[in-house]
Amino acid sequence: MEPNYSWIYLVIFLAIPLARIIPRVIQKMRGKEIPTPRKIQDNPFRPSFTNPQTQNQPTQSEPKKPQTKDMLVLGELNRGAHSFDKIQKNTGFTNQELEGILEKLENDGLLKVVHKQGILGPKVELYPTDKGFKEYYT
Repeated sequence: MEPNYSWIYLVIFLAIPLARIIPRVIQKMRGKEIPTPRKIQDNPFRPSFTNPQTQNQPTQSEPKKPQTKDMLVLGELNRGAHSFDKIQKNTGFTNQELEGILEKLENDGLLKVVHKQGILGPKVELYPTDKGFKEYYT
């Protein structure tokens, strides 16, 4: 009778991919961000194929205007930070300071609060309204 080696296929085709997927799922459930690969930095020795006159010009991504705390928070909302923790991490405000700013934005109609039921319990998401979007970009 020949020995049965079919268990090797299970190890190769199931265990190895699961060993990579399971830690990512656990990190995502805990709320930690998975590190993304960094962009390749410009190499000074690599030749550039762009026009030298356009290299020195700054790119215009947003208008330069004085940023108030309200506008910083509204900017984070417009960039896709929908949770209190992400906004706090990106702006560096304290809990009380950020709560006050969010209440003010909600009272002004620039922000809407959405309560959702998630897998791990209820969660609150923050979204800018059309008025908030226009206020930030004008």
